[in-house]
Amino acid sequence: MTNEPTVPSPLALGPEEWGPHAIPDPLARDGHERVGAPMPRIDGPQKVRGAAPFAAEFPLDGMVYAALVFSTIAKGRITTLDTAAAEAAPGVVLVMTHRNAPRMRPMPLFETSEKAAGADTLPIMQDERVHWNGQPIAVVLAGTQEQADHAATLVTAAYETERAVTAFAQAKAAGTDPGHFHGPLHLEIGDAEEALTASAVAVDATYRTPPHNHNAIEPHAATVAWYGDELVVHDASQVVSHTAWSLAYILGIEESQVHVTSPYVGGGFGGKLLGQHQVLAAAAARLAGRPVRIVLSREGVYRLIGGRARTEQRVAIGADADGRFTALIHTGTHATTRNNAWPEPFMLATHSHYAAGSFKLDLRMAYLDMLANGSMRAPGGAVGVYALECAVDELAVKLGMDPVELRVRNEPRSGPTDGRPFSSRHIVEAWRAGAERFGWARRNPAPGAVRDGEWLVGMGCATASHPYLRMPGGAARITLTATGRARVEVAAHDMGMGTGTAQTRIIAERLGLPPDRVSFAFGDSAMPGLVPAAGSQQSASIGAAVVAAQHALVAELLKLVGDDSPLAGLDANEIGAMNGGLARLGEPGRHESYAAILSRAGRDEISVEAAAPPPLEMTNLSMHSFGAMFCEVRVNAITGETRVSRFLGSIDCGRVLNARTAASQIRGGIIMGLGLALMEETQFDERYGRILNAGLAEYHVPVHLDVPEIDVIWTDIPDPYAPVGARGIGELGITGAGAAVANAIFNATGRRVRDLPLTLDKLM
Repeated sequence: MTNEPTVPSPLALGPEEWGPHAIPDPLARDGHERVGAPMPRIDGPQKVRGAAPFAAEFPLDGMVYAALVFSTIAKGRITTLDTAAAEAAPGVVLVMTHRNAPRMRPMPLFETSEKAAGADTLPIMQDERVHWNGQPIAVVLAGTQEQADHAATLVTAAYETERAVTAFAQAKAAGTDPGHFHGPLHLEIGDAEEALTASAVAVDATYRTPPHNHNAIEPHAATVAWYGDELVVHDASQVVSHTAWSLAYILGIEESQVHVTSPYVGGGFGGKLLGQHQVLAAAAARLAGRPVRIVLSREGVYRLIGGRARTEQRVAIGADADGRFTALIHTGTHATTRNNAWPEPFMLATHSHYAAGSFKLDLRMAYLDMLANGSMRAPGGAVGVYALECAVDELAVKLGMDPVELRVRNEPRSGPTDGRPFSSRHIVEAWRAGAERFGWARRNPAPGAVRDGEWLVGMGCATASHPYLRMPGGAARITLTATGRARVEVAAHDMGMGTGTAQTRIIAERLGLPPDRVSFAFGDSAMPGLVPAAGSQQSASIGAAVVAAQHALVAELLKLVGDDSPLAGLDANEIGAMNGGLARLGEPGRHESYAAILSRAGRDEISVEAAAPPPLEMTNLSMHSFGAMFCEVRVNAITGETRVSRFLGSIDCGRVLNARTAASQIRGGIIMGLGLALMEETQFDERYGRILNAGLAEYHVPVHLDVPEIDVIWTDIPDPYAPVGARGIGELGITGAGAAVANAIFNATGRRVRDLPLTLDKLM
């Protein structure tokens, strides 16, 4: 289902011309098949051979290993901290506590400044105060990990406890505050409550979602060393440049004194930002005068790294007899702490999914004395789309209308709450193609009507969405050699999603080189740019930066061509890249290779660096990736066990850059959505604020037998206002997936459970 618009060459528009009606960067039409075709991961052989170094795999001379001791109270102060036995244990080099830790500033909260990367603003081992159950109170360094882990068990502490708020109901009763996320999270258009009351048909329900934890295959880790006054950190990070600046700020040194690398990351999902463990490792390494490796245990990840917040959401939808929405209300509360900046903006997707006659959107925050919640894949969207899309399904049942048709009937012509034109929106095409491929027409709309022995069978669907984002600060460096090879450097990241593979293909196409003559380097704070692997924005940010650098490269190359060059007399806007060099647009015979240009000029190489223009496309346009999610489930009528038997994602994300890695991203998100729907829940003891299931033995995530074959199809229609024509997909798959499962379960059983996860006890 492709319908490509006619677009200019990649070099026809300069970055300075990118505006609300300009086409910034679609690749030339004749390169599309090469760009979107499946390409194996270029890092695959290294990972298979074990040659790809992760954060805990950098061997350093004299290195010691760290273990953390965690508090066991939610709030109070340490009255006694006995480290003598630990200090006397075999192999122990240092025990660091608040009594001997270097003086450090609190972390600067992520997005409070251009390079801030902190998860909270609490003091880091600076005093005897305890702020949550699981806070680090000691760091033990020893010659082996086993020695450090053993010695950590020998540290004993006594506390003076204080009254703590550790229950969600208690926090709500104490009062809530308005939520903020790039501005207030409250919007009213018309009188939605009055319109709801006057509607011919309405639903009004409360949906609850529990806290969730990241469970990346690679636990959080860092290898840290001081070389004089220079700090080197080999990290598992989504934000190398931000981490370098933030560590410098915390430690009171210059940014130039901190170098952070993160070449390979074994999964991040929003959790691998700057946490206390990197700071503690850096401080302990300086105190001990030895390199330090810190690897959080799986329990340590739960104690120290915040995940998705608990939410309670009201979704109310009013419609006329034809199913057109007259009122759309999405309000509620989420749990958080007073010292972090991570809201769970569950109503953001409601701004863009459907047209309605009136809106009421609001988020409130209830404060607990617990580990600060963090950013987890599709913040707000994963749980907010679940609630919204279940409510739409409930309305379809009341109307007696097909849920796909109800969604299509309420398609907006422009941004429903701001009126901005869509840059590109083809979700209806995605719905039609997905319904046909999934066999939606065979669905029986009567709940509980389809049975296979003791298994009840049902189908459900939901819309998925995630906003397009391109953060300012993107920059890239291109180095071109006289041998016709190119190296591109960006301080970006690959957490397993195939960034290096996709970008190598795109850069090769842009420079007119075969992929094997291009290298894409990333994961190093010494490289240009501020491109976090967050918000599904990395491809757009890298793309915009590379476009800017390519324009600078062409301009510099044109300065080197002589009067006898086929390119003589041309300016940059007349030039395109092809066949290992430059040629006049529309006149490929006027071509000269990069090698010939540099050889004539007596240059071995040429290097340029450029910054991307501001993301004006986000200001002027409504930009989102969408998906139509289809699910089939089988629910055992006797035990309540649910098995997902089929799943399809029909995706509208602009141009698909690499079909293989893109499908992998969508499937990974959908699998996380299955976990969200059926099993994932961080359980707290509300008496003490302590996580009860701090490990994969008791926090259940989907395994192979829980996951069916997942089909993925694309509209593959380039977005003319997005760099490379592509919008993000890293977080798209998880949104909508949970609702599709819940809606399929209702179709199978007739039971509507609004509290996640949908465990078998709720379905028996």
